[in-house]
Amino acid sequence: MRRPPVITVHEAAQHVQSGQTLLVGGFGMTGNPVHLLHALADLPTRDLTYVANNVGEVGIGGGRLLRNGQLRRAVGSYFTSNREAVQAAQDGSLEVQLIPQGTLAEALRAGGAGIGGFYTPSAAGTVIAQDTDTRVLNGREMVFVPALRGDVAFIRAWRADRAGNLQYRLTEQNFNRAMATAADVVIAEVEEIVEVGEIAPEHVHTPGLYVDYLVQATLTPEDLGSSADVGGSDRKVDERRLNMARRALKELTPDSVVNLGIGIPTLVADLITPEMRINLHTENGMLGVGPAPQGGGAMDYPVNAGKVPVTALPGASYFDSADSFAMIRGGHVDVAIMGGLQVDAAGNLANWAVPGRPLLGVGGAMDLASGATRLIVTMNHTDPDGTPKIVESCTLPLTARGVTDMIITDRAVFEFRGGQLTLTGLMPGSTLEDVRASTGASFVEALRE
Repeated sequence: MRRPPVITVHEAAQHVQSGQTLLVGGFGMTGNPVHLLHALADLPTRDLTYVANNVGEVGIGGGRLLRNGQLRRAVGSYFTSNREAVQAAQDGSLEVQLIPQGTLAEALRAGGAGIGGFYTPSAAGTVIAQDTDTRVLNGREMVFVPALRGDVAFIRAWRADRAGNLQYRLTEQNFNRAMATAADVVIAEVEEIVEVGEIAPEHVHTPGLYVDYLVQATLTPEDLGSSADVGGSDRKVDERRLNMARRALKELTPDSVVNLGIGIPTLVADLITPEMRINLHTENGMLGVGPAPQGGGAMDYPVNAGKVPVTALPGASYFDSADSFAMIRGGHVDVAIMGGLQVDAAGNLANWAVPGRPLLGVGGAMDLASGATRLIVTMNHTDPDGTPKIVESCTLPLTARGVTDMIITDRAVFEFRGGQLTLTGLMPGSTLEDVRASTGASFVEALRE
């Protein structure tokens, strides 16, 4: 049986040459091969193309390579989690290619499967799809995405056996499984290495034929950055936000599969009880998400899409990001609850590009908005200066076209009935006159008694 060599992190880092494309697993710092990246940061290797969901955190993981000036280009879905990556993109020292999160995962899976590319509805009609091959397939507009491959992949797993078989822990599969298939040289950083047979065949997530080298490295809370402890979460909880979460919860039915975006939607998770039989899905690879724990971090718990530690309900399951977005695009997610920056009278959603800031953080929003069976948007009714966020026509870059089914704000509830924006409810403390004055789009009034 083939046995990949066990080498040190410093030996592993030397397999990456200047000018190469490096695939890096992880979602935030969860499942991130931080020790391999830090060893690479000690070398003079430069001009790298860095392919990952994001560029680590400030000074950690890929963030250390960025700070050293070793990255020439970054390909990923969410760079705004690292302020130094944003600054590098703005000053031109880092070239950035933004890809929706699910599209990134599928492009890596295609690269590993020897497929040249694929068509997806995600990002159709948005600025990200400009200058791409676009076709209408099965009645839907879709854009072509070429497959992604790398010269070297750094991935992180929980355990490996001497044959190179890998087993991941909790939500640490994320991008690691696809990346393990899509590079010429694959180096797996693992918590422990066991003898052949100690990982049962049915528990192997990545077969050893993909793995060229193994590195043993012990994870510490410091390696996890903001996910090290649930207390590090910056979630804002106030009565208005909770009211929106409570109203959104009323739209969920037993046995439905629901995806919660970051921000206000994450508050819904804390309101769900097991008796409600609602299956929460998170795009980084989990079904059966429970509320946040009272303490602890990603060393002890899975994390959600906001990189916040969460609990797992009985019957929960874990999978990788490619499978997660296949569930979304395949119509297996019943409801998505997302935040918004603007929604217009045609049901178009804009929720990823902040005015005056670079376009650097789409995440999974485009995949979710176009793939979920029903979309509920939760957001404040106006910007802090009083500018309406419900408008006749979106002025911000679109996330998806004509996808919104319901809007829940701190002042009102709107539904799209027969394609018409319709006011169906008022939130606590709000009046009809207030909603009329603060809404920037015409609407039908059909308040329930």
